[in-house]
Amino acid sequence: MTLTDTLQETYAALSANKVRSGLTILGIVIGISSVIALVSIGQGAQSSIQSSIQSIGSNLLVVTPGAQRGAGMQVSAGRGSAKTLTQEDANAIATQVANVQTVASEVSSRQQVTAPGTNTNVSVDGVTSGYATIRNIQIDEGSFITDQQNQSLAKVAVLGPTARDDLFGVGAEALGQVVHIKNMQFKVVGVTVAKGGSGFTSPDDMVYIPTRSAQMFFTGDQYLSDIDIQATDASSMTQVQTDATVLLLARHHISDPMQADFSVMNQADILATASSVTNTLTMLLGAIAGISLLVGGIGIMNMMLTTVTERTREIGLRKAIGARRRDINFQFLTEAVALTVVGGVIGILLGMAISFLVNYSGVLQTSVSFASVALAFGVSAAIGITFGYYPARRAAALNPIEALRYE
Repeated sequence: MTLTDTLQETYAALSANKVRSGLTILGIVIGISSVIALVSIGQGAQSSIQSSIQSIGSNLLVVTPGAQRGAGMQVSAGRGSAKTLTQEDANAIATQVANVQTVASEVSSRQQVTAPGTNTNVSVDGVTSGYATIRNIQIDEGSFITDQQNQSLAKVAVLGPTARDDLFGVGAEALGQVVHIKNMQFKVVGVTVAKGGSGFTSPDDMVYIPTRSAQMFFTGDQYLSDIDIQATDASSMTQVQTDATVLLLARHHISDPMQADFSVMNQADILATASSVTNTLTMLLGAIAGISLLVGGIGIMNMMLTTVTERTREIGLRKAIGARRRDINFQFLTEAVALTVVGGVIGILLGMAISFLVNYSGVLQTSVSFASVALAFGVSAAIGITFGYYPARRAAALNPIEALRYE
C-alpha cells in the first residue's frame, strides 16, 4: 500500500463523518491555541518585568536602611522607615569602594504639591546630581538637580511628565513656574522624559528636589532613604555589593553581619528572582493549558476506537485480500496523526491571533516565541501518535474471519 493510497484513504475516512472529525479536531485546536496564548502571556510578562527592572538603572545596587534578614553576606530587603544611612556613608562608598562609577543619595517622602488652581499627591524625591545617570533619567526641558543647588539648599524642582500634566495641564510650559510643597515655593527648573510605569513609584509621577533641601525642609534630619550605587560593569556588581557591605558594617561599628542596620539589594539578584518567578508562572499556565490537550487526545482515541468498531468488516475485507497488519496499523495511525496535525496548525494560528489581539489591546504584553510554536506542533503530533497507537493496534490485531462475520 503506497503513501498516496494511505493519504487518500485517510481523507476519505475522515470526510465520511465531517461533524465527528471536526469536533475531534476542535479539541486539539482549543488545547494548542490555549498553550500558545497562555505561554505567550507568561513570556510577555517576563519580558515586561525584566524591562521594568532594567529601566530603573544600569548595574544598580541600592542600599536601604533597616535591619537585615538572612545569612552570610547576603543582605535582604530593609525596612525603609529606619534611619541609619547618612551622606557620609554615601561619600565613603564613592571614594573607598572599587569599581563604583556613580553614587547618589535619596530622601523620599510623599507630599501634597500644589500649583495655582491645582494640586496632586506625589512622591517628592530629594536627590543628588548622580541620580539621573544611575536611574537613566533623561531631561526633556531645562536641567536636572546640580551639586551647586544641593550645597546651597536651593528650592528648585524637576517634574516628571505626569506630575507636570497634573499641575499645569497636559504638555503645558512648566519651566520657571512655581509649585508649593508644604507651603514652601519651589521653582521648576526641569521636566523629565516619560519612561512609563504606574503606581506610587512611577518616575513619571515624581518631583525631584535637592537632597539637602529635602532634609532641611521636610525630614528635619541628616538621614537618607536610599543610597544608589552604579557599578562600572555587570561583572563587578557582586564585588561592589560585598565591599560596600563590609565598609558600612565598619562605619556603623557592627561586627556581626547578621545585625546589620542596612540592606544592599543587587539589581541582578532582583532580575534573577523575577525571572524565576515568571518562568514558574509560564510553566504553570502552560501546564493548565496542557490539560485541554490531554482531553483532546482522549477525544481522538475515543473517535478512533469508534471508527475501528464501525469499520470492522472493512478491516476484515482488507486483510482477506492481502493487507498486512502493519498496513492496517499505519492506516489508522495516519488518520489519528492527520487529525492532530490539522488541529495543531489551526490551533497555532488561532493562538498567535489571540496573542496578537491581547497585545494590540494593551491589556497585557505578549510574546510568541518560535520555541513555543515548535513545541505546540510537536506535542500535537505526539498526541496523535500516542492516542492513535492503541486503536490502530487494535484494528491491526482483528481476526479477518471474525471481522468479516461482524454485523
